[in-house]
This record gives sequence, structure tokens and C-alpha cells, in this order.
Amino acid sequence: MLKPLFIVAMCVFSSLIFSKEIHQERSLYRNIIVDEKGDTLCLQFNTRITKLNQSCIYKSNPDKLFFNYTKMIFASLLFIDNPSNVLIIGLGGGTLSNVIHQLFPDAHINNVEIDPAVVKVARDYFHFIETDRVVSTVQDGRIFIKRAALKKQTYDWIILDAFNGDYIPEHLLTKEFFEEANSVLAPGGIIAANTFSSSKLYDHESATYYSVFGDFLNVSRHNRSNRIILAGLNTMPSATDIDTRANQLAPRLSRYNIDLKDIRQLINTTKDNHDWPENTKVLTDQYSPANLLNN
Repeated sequence: MLKPLFIVAMCVFSSLIFSKEIHQERSLYRNIIVDEKGDTLCLQFNTRITKLNQSCIYKSNPDKLFFNYTKMIFASLLFIDNPSNVLIIGLGGGTLSNVIHQLFPDAHINNVEIDPAVVKVARDYFHFIETDRVVSTVQDGRIFIKRAALKKQTYDWIILDAFNGDYIPEHLLTKEFFEEANSVLAPGGIIAANTFSSSKLYDHESATYYSVFGDFLNVSRHNRSNRIILAGLNTMPSATDIDTRANQLAPRLSRYNIDLKDIRQLINTTKDNHDWPENTKVLTDQYSPANLLNN
């Protein structure tokens, strides 16, 4: 019989064997780590309290999505058809961009990332695909959208994913920013935002989205680990049309470990469920204490 102390030692030794830091650097914005463990490779950012996974891939199958929140973002496809211009704010490892490119090879995809070190790590370790139609721009996401508006550029799928699990930059949470994002949303397009599912910020963020877009959709599981906000829809398809589209897309998405029929059950509208107080203060460029509200 193995002695308890020996078992503990074996567990620690196994953990050391199977978890290996293969890259680490300090960028202008954060500590960046690439961690390898078994069949997974993860991009991590150091936060105030811990290391948080930003993007992970299965080494044996890089197309298979790892995180539930990335899968839930594809609920967008229940409401838009064949996006031709896609804007992604926040690159991570580039997994979202890769899947969208493979699903819609003719689409133009612009990935905007403020940190050049993240772009390099995505290229070097996470199979980030770049072509003449898939490009990356090193820039603050809000500045990019302001300039796109001046050029009269529009996008039919805007994904806001500048979320590191600990915070979203305050200037990307305000009414003014959402108005700017809405100004570059093409008719019939949709905005999908990966964002908070708890804390006091939930109410303020909901009120802020509502002030710009009116009622929106929440996509979240019961444990509320993440929520995806879908906003900007001018018309809502019927439940029957949504179910039909989920069935049609299922075979194309199964390769990426996306079960759209399951995700379809996680969608709720705020139309009959404003789950924030009516007097909740809207976040603005003058009032956006995101870090305090998220404590």
C-alpha cells in the first residue's frame, strides 16, 4: 500500500511534469505567459490576484474551441447570415478569428489588439491565421472604431472581447463607446460582447447597453460564469426560425465543439426581464468606475 506522503509527492511531481511554462514576457500592458499542460496550450495574463487563462487550444485539435464563452458568442449566427465584414476587439490567441475565417472564408476580419506582444504570441504559439482577408491592427479598440466611423466603414458582426476575466477597460464600457460601436454596425448586423455575469457592474452595464440599444439578449448558463450580450438587432426572428437555423448550422459547427442547439436554450431577452433596478446609473465617460463596481 502506498503511504499518504508518497501519494502527495507523486501528485506534486505529476503536476510539475504536466504543467510547463514555455513562454513569459512583460509587455507594456501586462505579464504574458504561455503555459503547456497535457494536450492544452494556454495564453495567460497576470492580474492583481492570479493568472487567468485568456485563450486555450487543444494541441491535438486546434479547431476545437476550449472555453464555453467563445462557443456562446456563436449564438450570433442565429440572427445574422453569412457575415462579410467582422470586427473583433481583443485578440487573445486568435481562436475566434480562426473559426470565423474557416466558417466564412470570404469574410473580411479585422482583429484589433492594443498589445503588440499578444499579437506576436498568437502568431507564434496559437496558429493565428492571417491572410489578405484576415488582418490584425495594433491599436486601442475605441480609437479604431472612431476612425472607422469617420471613414464610413461598417461591420455586420462586431465582437467585443477586451475582457481578461478581471476587468474590461473602463472606456470600453460607456454609453459613448456603445454609441460609437453602434455607428459602425451595418443594417441587420449584431454586436456580441463577452462580459460580466455578476458583481455590481452587471446592473450598470445592463442599463448602459439598454440606454443605447434598447432591449438586448443575454446568453449565459445557470452558474453565470460569463454572459454574452447580443445587441443591435433591429428585428427578432421567430422562435421557429431560430430553431431551424440552429439545426441547419449544427453540422458545420460540430467540428469546433459548438453545440448551437444547446446554446440556443441559453438565450434570454430583456424584453420581459429587466433584471436591474430602474434607477441604475448609466456608465458614461464621466462616470465609469468599472474596477470599483466589479469588486
